Amino acid sequence: MRFLVAGGSGFVGSHVCRRLLDTDHEVVCVDNLVTGRRENVADLGERAGFSFLEADVTELRPGMVPGEPPEVILHLASPASPVDYDRLPLETLAVNSAGTWRLLEVAELAGARLVYVSTSEVYGEPLVHPQPETYWGNVDPIGPRSCYDEGKRFGEALVTSFRRERGVRAAIVRVFNTYGPAMRLDDGRVVPEFLAAALAGRPLPIQGDGSQTRSYMYVSDLVEGFLRVALDAEADGQVLNIGNPEEVTVLELAERILRAMGSAVGTAMVPGRPGDPQRRCPDISRMSDRYRWQPVVTLDDGLRRTVDWAAAARAAGPSS
Repeated sequence: MRFLVAGGSGFVGSHVCRRLLDTDHEVVCVDNLVTGRRENVADLGERAGFSFLEADVTELRPGMVPGEPPEVILHLASPASPVDYDRLPLETLAVNSAGTWRLLEVAELAGARLVYVSTSEVYGEPLVHPQPETYWGNVDPIGPRSCYDEGKRFGEALVTSFRRERGVRAAIVRVFNTYGPAMRLDDGRVVPEFLAAALAGRPLPIQGDGSQTRSYMYVSDLVEGFLRVALDAEADGQVLNIGNPEEVTVLELAERILRAMGSAVGTAMVPGRPGDPQRRCPDISRMSDRYRWQPVVTLDDGLRRTVDWAAAARAAGPSS
């Protein structure tokens, strides 16, 4: 099959491109490199079936996509970390609104299916726990995180409206915290932030009192679940959480990272980010029932793999 992967040189997107090529699919990777990095897909440049288009999806038109029309469009194009969407709030809103519209138009003209990558942030500060897809969320529309939270919520509404009004076949996946190789160590998410601090010999910064919870999914588990949806021709209209249902406090995560690194730098309490949710954990019953999918990489195993990668990336120089 022929895939268009928007945001394909980002953290998750690059893993998706690689996995698709490994399973004999064709990939057009589209990225404006605002938060993605060309080096994430540099090794794919010589592989058969791969092409790279440097473009902003908010300006994408069907004629810009090289080669034959895509059969499936995967929309992963968006800043996704607090550091990035704090720095790029308008761009974050644009890619999830205008960018989503453009990709839906490409899908409509090509007769392609589209999978929109949304986020657990659509649930905001949840009043229901764990969060099922039927929960509408508790989101501050004008808060410091609103450009991302509401951008993704609008993107979901747009996908749903195109499907109803124009017949575009589409599905939505809501991704929970994911970590692993190819993350930028300066992107502000908790795992790379802790890794960067430990590698520099600094205490791990614990925002607030460290009691807030997250669920951490290793990137290979995400890619496996995501591509099951992407390859499912009957997934039209589905909304699916993809995450790890093991709930872990930030303080426990710090302790496990220090143990994986054999580090004694300890931790330091710092002020929390405004609007940071206190609890986050997915209900993955839909994914499990439909695809028999469950995360298989344990947190300790995934952290060991990520520590090894981060140490090698840091040794390789500032571009990593």
